[in-house]
Amino acid sequence: MSRAPLERSGIVTAESVYGILLVSGMIVAAGGHGESSWAVFLSVFGTVIVFWAAHVCAGTVAGHGVSVGGEQTTLKTAFRQSLHRSLGLLTAALIPSAILLLGALRAVEDAAALWVALWFGVVLLAVIGYSAFEMRGSSLAMRIVGSLTTAAFGVAMIVLKAVIHG
Repeated sequence: MSRAPLERSGIVTAESVYGILLVSGMIVAAGGHGESSWAVFLSVFGTVIVFWAAHVCAGTVAGHGVSVGGEQTTLKTAFRQSLHRSLGLLTAALIPSAILLLGALRAVEDAAALWVALWFGVVLLAVIGYSAFEMRGSSLAMRIVGSLTTAAFGVAMIVLKAVIHG
């Protein structure tokens, strides 16, 4: 099965991995101080928006005026390209943020929302790792290694939360 639509939609990108780790880091930092799911959700949401905007700006500045095929990239083109590349930062935050929102709305307990959001981040990282290797035609063994390696970063965030906050 081809994963090209996932790649084109901004899901299987470095930015998606960074986005999930950013959200996980915010959950670890904000959730460790006894904050409610609502407070963690607002912190995550605000931080993701600021990082996304900074990423778009940085990509635009870095891409503007770069020579591609003998022509310099216009500011508009650099902005559009950066906006597209940065989509993964936003899309990666959607599911963990929705889980936090369930806690904020009291559909689940705060602590459960934080832990489920963190573990769902691990699952998303595993899917991204697997899909990236699958899109490139890697063997099943390499897809599993890619999945486990990418997921390990999410597990590292969970270990960090457990060590720091118990």
